[in-house]
Amino acid sequence: MQIHVVSQGDSLYTIASTYGTTIDALVNANELDTPNQLVVGQALVIPIAGQFYFVQPGDSLYTIAQRFGMSYQELARVNNISINGILPVGLRLYIPQGPRPEIISNAYIEPLGGTVSEALENAARKNAPYLSYLAPFSYQVNRDGSLNAPPLNDFKQIADANNASLMMVVTNLEEGAFSAELGHIIVTVQAVQNTLLDNIVNTARQVGFSDVHFDFEFLPPEDRDAYNTFLATAKERLSQEGLLMSTALAPKTSATQEGAWYEAHDYAAHGAVADFVVLMTYEWGYSGGPPMAVSPLDQVRRVVEYALTEMPSNKILLGQNLYGYDWTLPYEPGGEYARAVSPQQAIALARQYNASIEYDTTAQAPHFNYWDEEGNEHEVWFEDARSIQAKFDLIKELNLRGISYWKLGLAFPQNWLLLQDNFTIAKDDEA
Repeated sequence: MQIHVVSQGDSLYTIASTYGTTIDALVNANELDTPNQLVVGQALVIPIAGQFYFVQPGDSLYTIAQRFGMSYQELARVNNISINGILPVGLRLYIPQGPRPEIISNAYIEPLGGTVSEALENAARKNAPYLSYLAPFSYQVNRDGSLNAPPLNDFKQIADANNASLMMVVTNLEEGAFSAELGHIIVTVQAVQNTLLDNIVNTARQVGFSDVHFDFEFLPPEDRDAYNTFLATAKERLSQEGLLMSTALAPKTSATQEGAWYEAHDYAAHGAVADFVVLMTYEWGYSGGPPMAVSPLDQVRRVVEYALTEMPSNKILLGQNLYGYDWTLPYEPGGEYARAVSPQQAIALARQYNASIEYDTTAQAPHFNYWDEEGNEHEVWFEDARSIQAKFDLIKELNLRGISYWKLGLAFPQNWLLLQDNFTIAKDDEA
């Protein structure tokens, strides 16, 4: 699979000719609704086996081969060139498909308003082939240990049809927000825990969940040990029932990191007791904050590298957003919230307002600015093929267990093509 960044003067015809594919293949792979109006800086996925590399100044067979994890002798053989010849700048070399490590992939799916929209159910059907787990968000715990269930519609049938498992997400959400008070009751009151675990087990049996996923956020810092004890108790009970247990962890970079989101989340304890964890490595750029990348690679790497000091790599799922934000400038704390946009919507905005897309190589994220009809300046940060490939490269480099997406329902076709190209997705009991 190839990633091509659109330059001034590019057309689908010239791009297809460069890579030996067809215009229709490009349109279908990238779900282009205006194929004759490409945006400068737009990243396209080229659906070919392997990829091409164009020789740059200073390149050698050795450095190119090293970059793609192969020997220079093999690179020369594949391209029918001499190992001692001079490489002219611009020469197109073919790089064959490398090995695809096996990972697990999860995606949360959040029905809003108490119903599952047709669009959301279609998103589940479309993307379930690429998933090990489908995670309806969420079962909300009440103060007596009972559960409020999300609407599930055909999620179970969709998962079964695609050999995926259902993940039971359990949260301390109350009246639309994570509740520290509710969380404190859950992890400290034994009677509530007993009722909760009974209800979880019964629900998992009835619905057919394979994994129970605790996403308890903004717990009081003093409840850190109580949460650890609760998880150990839950793990013992769930294991007896043949269920896996996973947790969601706030993106920490040290064990002593302060803040309401972080302090009760003990990486070492979760790593010891859970079957796997999801690192919530997103929302550096968030709707109420200043414009920036949602999941900048440099910050994501810091979180993962800390996590690896507390738990083995084969327990870590990298959290990944499927969205970006459109901020109205100037940003003012407490002012107007940014609007969430899908990668496809971001491209449409850039096209509508004739904006060129730039790419931040530190954050590994695309962005652009535009002026709307009312004269307001906007700044947009989002995800594209380059940014998601950078996350896939990190997963491979650090040998992580897999990836977890927040959340289905926003169109990002390049992600799913590249996920399948980079990895073999473990399915059902293989996960």
